[in-house]
Amino acid sequence: MSDTAKRRIFTMLDADGDGVITRGEYLARVDRAAAACGRDPQHPLVGAARAAHEEVFRQMDANGDGAVTLEEYSGWAGHDAFEESCRPALGSLFDLADLDGDGHLTRDEFTLLRTATGNSSRGAAAAFTALDPGGAGTVHRSTYLAAIHDYLTTGTSPMADAYPHDHPAPAQTLTR
Repeated sequence: MSDTAKRRIFTMLDADGDGVITRGEYLARVDRAAAACGRDPQHPLVGAARAAHEEVFRQMDANGDGAVTLEEYSGWAGHDAFEESCRPALGSLFDLADLDGDGHLTRDEFTLLRTATGNSSRGAAAAFTALDPGGAGTVHRSTYLAAIHDYLTTGTSPMADAYPHDHPAPAQTLTR
């Protein structure tokens, strides 16, 4: 994984920009995604997403101090981490947004998910278009996860390449 990709993802996950990803900050991604998608906090999919994200945070936080630094994140991120814990965690967020459970996200569902997890709406729109080159109007779960995997492991993917290279939107500001 390229240092640029690691920094870009770390910056997105560090919602308050203080140079560390705290457990609360990281787990808030699940709550923001659930709320943006209209999921009840007690819904089983929300519980599964929280559990998956707890595991990711546990793995990222190498020294167990509750704060992941860029160095910890950089040492952890890569193919093995993606397959072991990121794929289930990111898939769980996809499932929160997949309101009809068909394994596809519409443009609106995709945009809600991506903005809730720290991307700009402009970037989300460009990423959706990149992942739906045939114009079917949906993005399949496997396509979505493959694009994130490719970016995490190689530093490039159609979705990531579509995002503007400006700073991601602060995760605290959601627009519906």
